[in-house]
Amino acid sequence: MLLFSLWAGLIVDRVHRRPVMIAADLGRALLLSSIPVLAVMHVLTIAHLITVAALTGVLTVLFDVAYQSYLPSLVGREGLFEGNRLLSISGSIAEILGPSITGVLVQLITAPIAILLDACSFVVSAISVWLIRAPEPPAHAAPHESLRDEILGGMKVILAHSLLRALFFRSILAFLAMGLGLNTYYVLYAIRVLGLKPASLGVAIALGGAGSLIGGLLSTRIAKRLPLKLSFFASALLIGCLQVLTPLASLTPRFALLLVCCQQFFGDFAWTVYYVNETTLRQSVAPPNLLGRVSAAIQLASRGMLPVGALAGGFLGEKIGIANTLWIGAAGILLSTLFLVPVIRSKSAF
Repeated sequence: MLLFSLWAGLIVDRVHRRPVMIAADLGRALLLSSIPVLAVMHVLTIAHLITVAALTGVLTVLFDVAYQSYLPSLVGREGLFEGNRLLSISGSIAEILGPSITGVLVQLITAPIAILLDACSFVVSAISVWLIRAPEPPAHAAPHESLRDEILGGMKVILAHSLLRALFFRSILAFLAMGLGLNTYYVLYAIRVLGLKPASLGVAIALGGAGSLIGGLLSTRIAKRLPLKLSFFASALLIGCLQVLTPLASLTPRFALLLVCCQQFFGDFAWTVYYVNETTLRQSVAPPNLLGRVSAAIQLASRGMLPVGALAGGFLGEKIGIANTLWIGAAGILLSTLFLVPVIRSKSAF
């Protein structure tokens, strides 16, 4: 995401998006299927695994930017919220079922063969996208701009638009803070610092998937009962407040598991509500000919910041300890909500 997202945005804005998604799926299937083949031949190496991980990561960036840019042309502006909601539900179901099924498969048929099933899943995805018969609008012709100006076109749109600018800077701080603490140390912290058993941690993570699923299911009801600005800001604020529960668990060992479970369930619930709103808003206000580059820039400001935060988190964890690093990360996520205050106070409708 950090290295390739802006290039992915330019590619997606210059060609039809459905073929890009199909090619990314088939490419990932081919790359992953090489692992069980080499394992059976007893020539699989760590270098090959790293290469496959890197290349599938590039194709995942391309697919993610393409599908977010393709959805508006598929469902129309009026169907964006429902489309994003249903996609979030499918992701939540995968989050609940995936890890448990993986554990069983690895024990039954070994890890390399389990990856073969993963490769097959991308073939199913490619076929599913190919079966979509809705016509796609023509690809946008490249303007007479330098390559640098084209790549940065989405960034220029974001900085010139108050809503997109707020989402952009909020994402940078929130995901830097997330990489700093929660994403880097979560399992290590839960098992070594809090003393949770792996089974208990598995239950907490599964609760996160359940919370995300319920968030997707209830998003429509929430949208009908609360103004969009209010649900958007409230979900972001709730995310920040709930992050505090994770480091707080180190101060209350008796309630550590309860706090971790609450953070997972309600935190993922709030993340899903926020994500559905945020993605819908972004797709609604970004110019169609720049939507790929706008989505790519937001991806860069979010998931692209995780490795940067992880490096800083590793340094801080050695200097001040894991729990203190988690406190800083939680504070950063909570403070990132301040970027959305001008949006909630704005008189303009989204």
